[in-house]
Amino acid sequence: MGVPKRRASKQRGRQRRAASYKIAAPTLVSCPQCHELIMPHHACPECGYYKNRSAVKVQ
Repeated sequence: MGVPKRRASKQRGRQRRAASYKIAAPTLVSCPQCHELIMPHHACPECGYYKNRSAVKVQ
């Protein structure tokens, strides 16, 4: 069975863990009403529509 010759430093473990944390761009979809880019499952801030019906009044 393999045994480490030396103790691995805290920095090595932290570097390994930090390698998988990356900022991802938000997922955006096109609004079916006004074709603006919006976050999925959110009402459109431009036209106020959600699931093809008016959900929010926009000035």
